[in-house]
Amino acid sequence: MSTLLLTGATGLVGSRLLPRLVADGHDCRVLVRREQPLPDGATAVLGDLDDPTTLRAATEGVAAVVHLAALFRTDDEAAIWRANLDGTRHLLDAVTAHAPAARFVMASTGNVYDHDQARPGQEDDSCHPTAAYPASKVAAEALLRESGLTWSVLRLPFVYGEGDGHLASMPTLAERFGLHPAHTYSVAHHRDVAAAVRLALTGALDGRIANLADDAPVTVYDMARLAGSPIDGSAEPLAHPWAGRMDSSLLRSLGFRPAVPTIWDAAAQGIL
Repeated sequence: MSTLLLTGATGLVGSRLLPRLVADGHDCRVLVRREQPLPDGATAVLGDLDDPTTLRAATEGVAAVVHLAALFRTDDEAAIWRANLDGTRHLLDAVTAHAPAARFVMASTGNVYDHDQARPGQEDDSCHPTAAYPASKVAAEALLRESGLTWSVLRLPFVYGEGDGHLASMPTLAERFGLHPAHTYSVAHHRDVAAAVRLALTGALDGRIANLADDAPVTVYDMARLAGSPIDGSAEPLAHPWAGRMDSSLLRSLGFRPAVPTIWDAAAQGIL
């Protein structure tokens, strides 16, 4: 049984991923700031990415790291940079010191791609995000690539499913960010985030950045409708039609196939 460190285990993605990693047979260490209930097979290790002196116990001797911890929906840009860049730097330093042979899988975001792109974002596109969250993730990706560790990056789309509340938040997000109802996003179900992480842990993605997305992007209008809170449509022209869209053909070429091909399949199965 291999020992794996998971950060961000209490977040939207991590709380769904952790039980699956345990079920796969991993001995999971979970980095937490305070004691809290975890699934059987997971062990809490107290530590904080803000404090490098606390990370030895979490990282020592692990075979793999899945780094999900991130900060994004806040107006405190300095906090975003501390969490996403400095926190990643501290974790990389600890892994380099205490588990240099570990495979390091980091979650990033499809928001790194430029909003005015002329097609779905591809992994080798030059990215120049201006918002703190995607900019900090691009910088963290660069730290990982230069770390000397065995690494891979999964750029995640809009993740949903299993009653996580993310889909239900779409009407509020649409209002807050002024999203056009026809704006279309790449999406993925939690089951497929887990499948992509499993693939990365085999080494199939070593040294690569890979986009994750299901078979069919979906509009803001349809997401709100599926969430049970319809929003008004619009016939106004859509600016930046490719923003939020990712090309996932690289990941597919490496063996990934979505278990939940579309959000409509998730609705039919009752797993939204």
